[in-house]
Amino acid sequence: MRKVSDSRFASFLKGVCISILLYADDIILVAPSVTYLQQLLFVCEQELMWLEMSLNVKKSPCIHIGARYSAKCCNIVNTEGQELSWTIEVRYLGVFIEAVSFFKCSLDNAKWSFYCSFNSIFGRVDRLASNEVII
Repeated sequence: MRKVSDSRFASFLKGVCISILLYADDIILVAPSVTYLQQLLFVCEQELMWLEMSLNVKKSPCIHIGARYSAKCCNIVNTEGQELSWTIEVRYLGVFIEAVSFFKCSLDNAKWSFYCSFNSIFGRVDRLASNEVII
């Protein structure tokens, strides 16, 4: 985090670096432009190499959020020259972030999974269980 926040490509909101978000081994890089995103990726990859880790290009899509979210732009590449794909939706920690003109998360998949699980359990207990168990 420090390498990204110390770079000249980092973005800040009220003094907090918002260019990198981390949870365990999941990383999100946020940049105001494709050029800055490319540079942030290089900074991040250098640190990953130092830790003897690497970026999985197949699990690393890019999305646009903002007024030009549907505009085609140049590809982002890692240090090995592999291209990261542009997509309309990214999954992060079970939440789907959509590429639209404003920040939007889709919870449809989470709702669908919940209802599937509930219906599976309810189908097994049916009318045999008490109301307290069903709830």
